[in-house]
Order: sequence, then C-alpha cells, then structure tokens
Amino acid sequence: MKRFLVTGGAGFIGSNLALELRKRYPDAEVVVLDDFSSGHFKNLIGFDGEIITGSITDPETVKKIEERNFDVIFHQAANVDTTDTRQKEMMEVNCEAFKTILQTALKNNSSIIYASSAAVYGNGEVPMKVNQKLLPENVYGFSKYAMDMVAYKFIKEHPEIHIVGLRYFNVYGPRETFKGKMASMVLKLAVQIMKGKKPRLFKWGEQKRDFVYVMDCVEANIKGMESEKSGIVNVGTGKARTFNDVVKIIKESLGIEVETEYFDNPYKFYQNYTEADLTETEQILGWTPETPIEKGIPEYIEWIRENVDLDEIDF
Repeated sequence: MKRFLVTGGAGFIGSNLALELRKRYPDAEVVVLDDFSSGHFKNLIGFDGEIITGSITDPETVKKIEERNFDVIFHQAANVDTTDTRQKEMMEVNCEAFKTILQTALKNNSSIIYASSAAVYGNGEVPMKVNQKLLPENVYGFSKYAMDMVAYKFIKEHPEIHIVGLRYFNVYGPRETFKGKMASMVLKLAVQIMKGKKPRLFKWGEQKRDFVYVMDCVEANIKGMESEKSGIVNVGTGKARTFNDVVKIIKESLGIEVETEYFDNPYKFYQNYTEADLTETEQILGWTPETPIEKGIPEYIEWIRENVDLDEIDF
C-alpha cells in the first residue's frame, strides 16, 4: 500500500491535493499534516484520511513523519504571506524546515514533490524560464529561491532521491476562501462583483498574470510523483492574461454588467507581468495545463455560489 503525506494539507492547494489523492488512489494511505495556522478545517470536510496536527518546524512532528516511512511527501506547507517582512521567521518556516523534510526523505527513500513559487522571478524577463536569473524582490520570494537552491544541491548529491519542485504562478480556485488578503485576484474581483460592488483594479487593468487553476496544480503534483525525473519546473498556463480579461469573464459568467473602478497602485514592488515558460514542465512532468481562464473562472464561480457565504468574506 502506498503512503502519501501532504504537508500544509488544510491549506488551499494542499487540501485540493489531499482530496484528489484519496479519490484517485482509494487503496493508498493519505495523511495530512497541518498546524492550522493558516489552513482551515473546512477545507478538509469530506477528507476521510488521517490528520496530524503539528508544525514542520517542530522536531517532535518531524520525528512522527520519519517513523511513518512515507513513499511520497507532497510538501505544500509554508508561510505564504508575501507581505510578511519578518526575514528570520520566513526563512525558518520555508527554507530551514524544507532542509529537514529533505533529510527525512533521504532516510526513508521518499519522493519529494514541493511547492516553489514564481515569486523567485520578481520582475524578471518574460516568459519566465526556469534557468534564467532569479530576482526575488521580497523575503517570501527569496525563501522559495533558497529552497530551490537547496533542492538543486540535494538532487546533485543524492540522485537516488526523486525531487520535483513546482514553481506555482497565480493560482486560483476552490478552497482559497480562507487565505484572506492572500487570496487570488480572481476571488477578490468575483466577490466584489457578486456583492454588487464595482471591481477595483490598479490603473489601467492591463497588468498581465499567468492565472493557473488549482486543479491543474493538483495534476502537476501527481505528474511530478509519477515522473522518474527530478528537477524544478514552472506550473502555469504559459499564457499571460490581463486583469481586464479576468473581470470581463467574471461579468460574463455572472451575467452582470458593471463599471470597473481604476486606482493608483500603492506598492513599490509589484509583478506587472508573469508568464510561465513550460519547456521543463513538459520534459520532466509530461504535463500541460488544461484549464484556460475561460473555463476555470466559470467553474470557480459556480463553486463559490454553492459553497461560500459571501457575508463571511471581507477583503
């Protein structure tokens, strides 16, 4: 029987992954690890696997992981608050804990599929290629950059261990409601419009992002597990879209016509253009995304209508 661990399994991507693993591999043991600091129990309603409450930074929790001898560790746990400027705390949770997870994998010969981020690129050249110069502009992006550097070194020194890093671009979809201010622009704009408000964009809504549906990210994780190759890849659609495009599709999906309000961007650092180059993704994972925003956003809005109390959301 296969044994899978999903760290951060009560979070956005982690919960979708844990539920899909239970669905796709009914005979496997799927275990979620989460300290519920940012993950939410409601994301795991319907999950019938085991849940371990603990932190990846806690030695006792790590010891529990080692004793379970998992075949695959899907490492999604992280501090994902891109506005958090506490350098020490960010590096401890993201990079130092990752080193510990890698040592656990080495002891048990486990595969590691871990979450990196397009934040490593900053405002670098587009389309963003895995091997281009990395220019993270906040400590969150730097922590993911540091993780990737550790992974490359580990792959070189321990070729017997299977490691795949996934640089997520702008992920949106079900179960991100509890991310609060870190939720996607898709959710924020949809909620604004569904509440009868004007959608608000930085002037003039032509910023471009590579919006990738969460279930495509789940599939990338599973493809990473199935692949025999190690490496770091981009997880996006390979096609950047403007915020104006997103608003247009949301309005069409809801059947609502409303004027967009534009305002000045107050942030010194802002990724105005992200787009994934998928060369390594296709080579290592054998995976290409299946969900353009014309398909993903309407599906997501239907999920929001069925599962979200809009009165409980305040961005």
